[in-house]
Amino acid sequence: MIAVIIPCRSRCKSSISDRERFNRQMHYGSFDRCFNMEFDFWDECYTDWDLFVKNGIRNNEEDYVEFFQFDRMAVAEGRVWIYPPFPDLVIEERERTIIMRTKNGTLEEVPKDGHASIPRDIRSSVETPEDWKKVKEERFQIDDPARLVDTVALLKQYPADRDFPVGVHCGSLIGKIRDMLMFEGLAYACFDYPDMVEDMVETCCLAIERYLDQVLPIVKFDFAAGWEDICFNTGPIVTVDFFRSVIVPRMKRISKKLRSAGIDIWYTDCDGDVRHILPYLMEGGINCLFPHEVNGSGHPANLLSEYGRDLRIMGGMDKMALLGGRDSILKYMKSLEPLVARGGFIPFVDHRCPVDVKPDDYLYYLSVKEALFGAGR
Repeated sequence: MIAVIIPCRSRCKSSISDRERFNRQMHYGSFDRCFNMEFDFWDECYTDWDLFVKNGIRNNEEDYVEFFQFDRMAVAEGRVWIYPPFPDLVIEERERTIIMRTKNGTLEEVPKDGHASIPRDIRSSVETPEDWKKVKEERFQIDDPARLVDTVALLKQYPADRDFPVGVHCGSLIGKIRDMLMFEGLAYACFDYPDMVEDMVETCCLAIERYLDQVLPIVKFDFAAGWEDICFNTGPIVTVDFFRSVIVPRMKRISKKLRSAGIDIWYTDCDGDVRHILPYLMEGGINCLFPHEVNGSGHPANLLSEYGRDLRIMGGMDKMALLGGRDSILKYMKSLEPLVARGGFIPFVDHRCPVDVKPDDYLYYLSVKEALFGAGR
């Protein structure tokens, strides 16, 4: 039985479709109001916020979108990474933690109670070129029939006359490799085994290209989406030289396919301080940051001023302002008003909303967002 979601607020007034609004706003056209979206919540919000518990909102899937009456968007994903994945396997249970093998083949220590926490890395399945050769042969066969897309079903899911924007997933060229090698493993491997890391990047690129070759002729996508979570609070894990010489050429190959299919908005999900690699992200074809963490990359006005209309940003609502209460929320959101008016900027909390935010303050934030950004341009 499917639970019925009863919205807690009304949908923002609209005169055009979500799809048209997204495309106009991201291309500096006129729009009726700001595209209204958010980027998930900490898992604890679903157990600790009465707002969610009492209304049966349990996860970061589509439930909260309907509950808050956000605009709809979707991303079509394919098998552009490890396949088949390693089976999840509990290796050892301790008093408060579990040692487990993940789908990427890494050993990690995680809390037994399941609360959100960065896992403690223990060991990767890939530590040497010999390890990578074995994993590549077993789990990265680009011509594996399991990587074929049911394009008939995909077109049925995302028809040409849909009223919401849909992006095509462009996978990851280095972020998922970080997941497999782990933080320190990737940092060392770039110097100890640079050929191995480049072969991993090339393999990822080939998997992405094969996916795009199948879906781009079938579905009219509105944007492209990637995931390159390789930056922390002071910059990237890999060197800028490595990124420029190894990642950017592959990005350009992907960008060429996207542009040929009429896709000119490509965002990548990368937290932390992306400013060191931003010129090279843009050189490779990525022209939108997501979710733009303010405490890593600064107020979004700074980069939008520096790069002009060549750059778009999605996110950039400082989560710390939400934690500061209503005066803090209003003050920060007013600083975003001119960015929304200029176009190419869609504000939302700059990563998953923390559980420490008071639910009433979150509802206040949504109301202020509607009041400040509801007039369009």
